[in-house]
Amino acid sequence: MPGVDPRPPSTWPGPRLPESSGPSGSKRSTRSVVGAAIVRAIIGAGLFLAGFAIADDDDPGTRLPRIAGRGLDVGAILARVQPSVVSIQAGEESSLYGGSGSGVIIEADGLVLTNNHVIEGSSDLRVQLSDGTTEDASLVGASPDDDIAVIRIDRSGLTAAELGSSDELRVGDDVLAIGNALNLGGTPSVTRGIVSATGRRIASGDIALDHLIQTDAAINPGNSGGPLVNAQGEVVGINTAIIRDAQNVGFAIAIDPIRSLIRDLEEGNGAISGDQAFLGVGTVDVDSSQLSDDVREQYSVTADEGAFVQEVDPDRAAGEAGMEVGDVIVSMDGDPITSSDDLGEAMRKHEPGDTVRIVVERDGQRRTLTVTLGRRGG
Repeated sequence: MPGVDPRPPSTWPGPRLPESSGPSGSKRSTRSVVGAAIVRAIIGAGLFLAGFAIADDDDPGTRLPRIAGRGLDVGAILARVQPSVVSIQAGEESSLYGGSGSGVIIEADGLVLTNNHVIEGSSDLRVQLSDGTTEDASLVGASPDDDIAVIRIDRSGLTAAELGSSDELRVGDDVLAIGNALNLGGTPSVTRGIVSATGRRIASGDIALDHLIQTDAAINPGNSGGPLVNAQGEVVGINTAIIRDAQNVGFAIAIDPIRSLIRDLEEGNGAISGDQAFLGVGTVDVDSSQLSDDVREQYSVTADEGAFVQEVDPDRAAGEAGMEVGDVIVSMDGDPITSSDDLGEAMRKHEPGDTVRIVVERDGQRRTLTVTLGRRGG
């Protein structure tokens, strides 16, 4: 679809692109055709959960009342939802492309739901809670095809979000989008709108997302992972996409079609899990428009293809092997690496503890690094 924003404006100051896509042939009802490429098209993130109690329509104590003739009580809704909304920082703020987004607590023992593209490629995840405290987080599981990830923080007694039903939404229903817009910090930003349409599908090239809620509630960079909630303060969608140059057109992944996916991720059955091999770098395609001429010149990049290293965790496999920001990964164990997707595919062939030979271009010259791969979960 012409005009679908290729950037994930959830990052600040610049976008973080994913290392890899999920497995081909996914049958998820809410999926992208190409996993890692989804990051270039979406800015949002999600919240829903398996095992969450949905408010009972017969129990008036669980729902916020709608009073005829009065406007939506935004303050009351925010008071209910805000304790469950978190800000997520992926990578170092001083890195070439530090990333930020949003998430939602789905279990009181620290399970947080967000977008895959918010956390993809970063081994350094930090979550800021509504009380202002910050906790380190680890990956539980992710599905790049669906742009969904589950992470965990070491806290208990948290306020978990309450899920509503996206299937019950009707065009014209009131909704709020909540999240860390523009990485401004502090209390989350709130925008108000209605459900403009349901069952939408957007596509751009080889990227596609199905079963989307269209809304005119403003969705901004940093909203990735934040909830779209109904008038009862229940999470009904995942703020996930915008259309470039359009006005009042945003999209959220509907909750109901992906509940089983959340269960899978919680159980470690996602395309990516904490037990998989991990390099400890964030990369972007060398031929991506996100790699500016100034950056190419700064790091003397001459390669036309490869995965440009924009972030290196010094305590993980790549950092320990001497990989640096500005390196361009061009091969792994003899297999050509022409993109971040290729790097992800190559990584999935290995287990934690495997030793690989990675060829990088640095300052216009190639060198080989011997790397012992670590574990994604830590």
